[in-house]
Amino acid sequence: MIEPIQVSAQVRIPGEAIRFKAVRAGGPGGQNVNKVASKVELRIALDQIEGLPEDALARLREAQRNRLDAEGLWIVVSDLTRDQLKNLEDARMKAAAAVRKALVRPRARTATRPTRASKERRLEAKKRTAEVKRGRRGGLE
Repeated sequence: MIEPIQVSAQVRIPGEAIRFKAVRAGGPGGQNVNKVASKVELRIALDQIEGLPEDALARLREAQRNRLDAEGLWIVVSDLTRDQLKNLEDARMKAAAAVRKALVRPRARTATRPTRASKERRLEAKKRTAEVKRGRRGGLE
């Protein structure tokens, strides 16, 4: 069984929520690449993460939406080194960092009005563009 990943004091990914798989990595390495399964693939059940608030779970699911498989499991991959144990540790750190990032609630954007200078810059740019286009028109001669 896989060791649980302690993300913070309250949040942890239990070992039952993680599926481990070692696969062959591509890239340089000579014949070693064809023989050794050093690439690590972790599949994590997002619903089984303990202590993760609903809003943080939604942020994590949104951030990792392209890394979810058909079953809804989050796939974390590492082929950083040619050592399987180092890749396993790297994948665990990637997962913990992503969950930690999802725990941070984004600041709400405060709507502001454009400044006078930004309005003037926009109008100047429009005038320049119009002038360029006017110069491209052929006159009727």
